[in-house]
Amino acid sequence: IGGLMAEVIRLELFEPGMQFVQGDLFNQLTAMHATFMIFFAIIPAFVGFANYCMPIMIGAPDMAFPRLNNWTFWIVPFSALLMLTSFFVPGGANAAGWTIYPPLTNAVYSPGAGIDMWILAVHLAGASSILGAINFIVTILNMRAPGMKLFKMPLFPWAVLVTAWLMLIGTPVLAGAITMLLTDRNFGTAFFNPAGGGDPALFQHIFWFYSHPAVYIMVLPGFGIVSEILPTFSKKKLFGYVSMVWAMVAIAVLGCLVWAHHMYTVGMDLVAQSIFMTMTMLIAVPTGIKIFNWLATMWGGSIKFTVAMKFAVAFVALFTIGGLSGIVLASAPVDYMMHDTYYVVAHLHYVFVAGAFISIMAGLYYWFPKMTGKMLSEKLGEWHFWLTFIFVNLTFFPMHFLGMMGMPRRIADYNPAFADL
Repeated sequence: IGGLMAEVIRLELFEPGMQFVQGDLFNQLTAMHATFMIFFAIIPAFVGFANYCMPIMIGAPDMAFPRLNNWTFWIVPFSALLMLTSFFVPGGANAAGWTIYPPLTNAVYSPGAGIDMWILAVHLAGASSILGAINFIVTILNMRAPGMKLFKMPLFPWAVLVTAWLMLIGTPVLAGAITMLLTDRNFGTAFFNPAGGGDPALFQHIFWFYSHPAVYIMVLPGFGIVSEILPTFSKKKLFGYVSMVWAMVAIAVLGCLVWAHHMYTVGMDLVAQSIFMTMTMLIAVPTGIKIFNWLATMWGGSIKFTVAMKFAVAFVALFTIGGLSGIVLASAPVDYMMHDTYYVVAHLHYVFVAGAFISIMAGLYYWFPKMTGKMLSEKLGEWHFWLTFIFVNLTFFPMHFLGMMGMPRRIADYNPAFADL
């Protein structure tokens, strides 16, 4: 569903003017594409891998709370259904971006039930995340095989543990932000309404306190998957195991402290901007440690390029590109120019598609025999890999240049009359 939305967006932007959808529906598609991909594609895929593989890897018979686990699963399809049906209510779905910033999302500018349905659906997905996180933490801390100390665990369970703590810390904060927005819309409160003493920038602070760590919720499990695949097909031990663990912990801690780098353009104090800029650039250090350790793992190894290995190596290369463009955007003066342009779209898609999605594919090819007892076709896998690799780069790499030329994102039609402004 999220991919189909993306296809319509790209088709609409193929030529000037409006060919397939009207501007309002285009805005709904951009907001819902992002939401579906985050809450109903990437996060559930990683949670699924964690559910199946992590207990096996730590020698546990099952998750700590199997009934709770079942509940966390069944919340998700109903949450997705609630969000999908918002397209069919008067006023349509959320058309204000997945970030749902007020005042654009207050009752005046977004009158229908679409935003309220979006908020309730995210509440359900968030409840699933919180319950799942508790389950993962208890399972890893209490149900490891005798003698398996934390620093003897494989990297994937470590990634799951760190990710679960991020979910547990960040998701309730998002729940608070969207609940405040819900009451502003429906019950006359003024948390984000300046007329009543509120502040729209407050919403951004609370929202991004969750939504920046959410980036690492969608990437850290991928780090764990790649850290299992590269040693296997390089026929070597993982280089620098302890530093890899602490790098993941450092990424998670720093990831909770840099939320306002999404907000350089809201008029924030220059000292605060400098602090957030420095902290953001510091994340490059533990991430760099991981990249170099993966390269050192492959260095001198007897490498076998299976489809899983190809996806894993592609992850390392393409995620590095996404990380480097992140360092560019971390600089506040540069971000003033790049903010809300296609450079940001390129950056986040190199992290989410070239990062999260490609690592999910690597994990699928790697663990499919374990999960089903059957091998996937390597020949079809080769086609899958090369078509994915080529078209991901053809789609998203040119967006860096579009952004540097000033093309704004989330615009349905670029009027040539404004080209010279």
